[in-house]
Amino acid sequence: MSNNTAENQPLIETAQDIQEPKLYKVIMHNDDVTTMEFVVQVLVDVFHKSIEDASEIMMKIHTQGKEICGIYPREIAEFRIYKTLHLAKNAHFPLLCTMEENA
Repeated sequence: MSNNTAENQPLIETAQDIQEPKLYKVIMHNDDVTTMEFVVQVLVDVFHKSIEDASEIMMKIHTQGKEICGIYPREIAEFRIYKTLHLAKNAHFPLLCTMEENA
């Protein structure tokens, strides 16, 4: 029996073996019901934005119809969307938050 089998070889990862996870844009959409204050609060609490950055993003959502809130790996993007929609539902707001693959 030879000791040079694949079972005995150490696992060596090369740069080709390691792939960065796909990233996804989390997008918040404007509506006529959700308050600007609520959107800013969600951006601060869920997306960890400063008040200044959150206010700037909120204004873009309001004037342009939607804006990217952040770019994350899939699981993190899904969690932030879930948390945003949960908070909006509890506050009786129809806030829409979606994600799309970052090209």
